[in-house]
Amino acid sequence: MRDSTGAQDLRDLFGQAAAVFVELRGPEHRVEAANSAFFESFGVRTGIPLAELMPEWGAYGVLDEVYRTGVPAVGRDVAVQVGTARSFFDFTYEPIRDSAGAVTGIRLIGVETAQLKHAQRLMAEQRALVEQIARQAPLSEVLDGMARAIEDLAPEQVLVSVLLADATGRHLHHGAAPSLPDFYNAAIDGITTGEGVGSCGTAAHRREPVIVTDIGTDPFWDDFRDLAERADLAACWSTPILARDGALLGTFAMYHRSPRVPQPGDLALARVFADTAGLAIERHHIEQAKATAEAQAEAAREELAQALRAEHRLRAEAEQRAEAAAELSARMRSAAAALAAVPHPEHCELGGSAGCAAPAEIKVADSWGDAAWGCPDHVEHALLNVGAVFIANEDLGGLAAYVNR
Repeated sequence: MRDSTGAQDLRDLFGQAAAVFVELRGPEHRVEAANSAFFESFGVRTGIPLAELMPEWGAYGVLDEVYRTGVPAVGRDVAVQVGTARSFFDFTYEPIRDSAGAVTGIRLIGVETAQLKHAQRLMAEQRALVEQIARQAPLSEVLDGMARAIEDLAPEQVLVSVLLADATGRHLHHGAAPSLPDFYNAAIDGITTGEGVGSCGTAAHRREPVIVTDIGTDPFWDDFRDLAERADLAACWSTPILARDGALLGTFAMYHRSPRVPQPGDLALARVFADTAGLAIERHHIEQAKATAEAQAEAAREELAQALRAEHRLRAEAEQRAEAAAELSARMRSAAAALAAVPHPEHCELGGSAGCAAPAEIKVADSWGDAAWGCPDHVEHALLNVGAVFIANEDLGGLAAYVNR
């Protein structure tokens, strides 16, 4: 991406201000000589007092003072009205002296400031946009404000559009276009980038400005000519918006109601504000990536927390099962001791301290040789919680008979 404060862009943007020169003689300030710019700007003829030709000029008091005192003076933003045209100049008033040192006239040098002031206002808007970007204002707000500022300050009517490239760089989507019709913005939203796809699609594809001075005849607009005609658009100059690494961010376009060829100042303006838009879009992408990374990190933290909670539950359940197994093993050992005295007890021996009055129907044993009689419910509990327990009484058909009962 270009440096938005490039010297050449600033020179082109500020242009060449018109400098006027005139020599005035005598206390009535007659025009004696002048350069062509003075005559072209004011239509003044020589030999005639300036006040007769420019009666509305408000600087005659300064001319009289310089002529009387011989002290040079400077005038800033002096309004000059010639017919219906109104201009602003910075003037320098220098006394002209004869060989004896007497003041005989005034040398007047003026620089027309309207173009400079216009460019300065544009640059002030550009600085304000950069400040908005630094404050992390929403991208839509920055782009819309930029478009409106350029449209308001442009010397001729211009309609500004910013399109944003998608992640693949193959499509352009609506970013800002406050003065273009809604139907036009909707129609070009999502257009592909490629050679001959209007001004913007081609500029995005080429990664260089594309200047279409007459939409009515340019082949790039064959597929969009009817749409442009409906929107009353006759020219479109598009500049690609590029990131610092050269990646496509979007396009910055300036539309006109009639065919028009850009001047150096127009192209400089497009480059300056395309770079400003690039800053805003890059900042937006950075903030989006940051927000996405934070969301992913939060999701990972939550997933880890859930895994830890699940682990704690499983550990607790395992501990509970281990406690149950230990208790059942103890019951088995106790029952085995009792079984030595009473081979087949009347009641279930697996009921623990609470006891169980159910008939002892099934004999179970473990791998250590301990055995006990129990009711079906407590036997099933033992089989589920003590891995080494099995049904021992073969007269009941063993394990298969129990499972298939």
